[in-house]
Amino acid sequence: MLIILLGLVVLLLDQFTKQWIRSVFIYGESLPVIDGFFNLVYVRNPGAAWGILAGKGLVLILISIFVLVLLIIYRRSFLQDQILHKILLGLMIGGIVGNLIDRIRFGWVTDFLDFQFGSYHYPSFNVADSAICIAVGLYIITNFFSSKEKQIGAGNGAQEHD
Repeated sequence: MLIILLGLVVLLLDQFTKQWIRSVFIYGESLPVIDGFFNLVYVRNPGAAWGILAGKGLVLILISIFVLVLLIIYRRSFLQDQILHKILLGLMIGGIVGNLIDRIRFGWVTDFLDFQFGSYHYPSFNVADSAICIAVGLYIITNFFSSKEKQIGAGNGAQEHD
């Protein structure tokens, strides 16, 4: 139930914020929030992250559906039955569905969060992108530390005896 609830929260927040941007901003408009660091913008991304596969909307739709199906069918193979992994799955599902809706409706994804770090300008993104990246990042981190703990535990149990 937590997975579904969190997925819906991410989906609704994503769709609400994108609709707000489309209704308040003119395409291409930018509003500085923290000058030189953070802007709200209205950008249309016809691809995936960093514009990868731009113009390949049908491919991206099919990939999104395929990944959703795999996540749902094989979730028990790679996720443990703990609350953190349920949260991560909810974030991933909500994020994927949020961007999938945009791709189906418009043929592009609405991005609006725009950060700059000195001379580096990070590509714009949205709530769905954030949810997916946070979930994947935390999954990698938790699995890294989990495997390290297993290695340490295995090392302690395999001591030499005279």
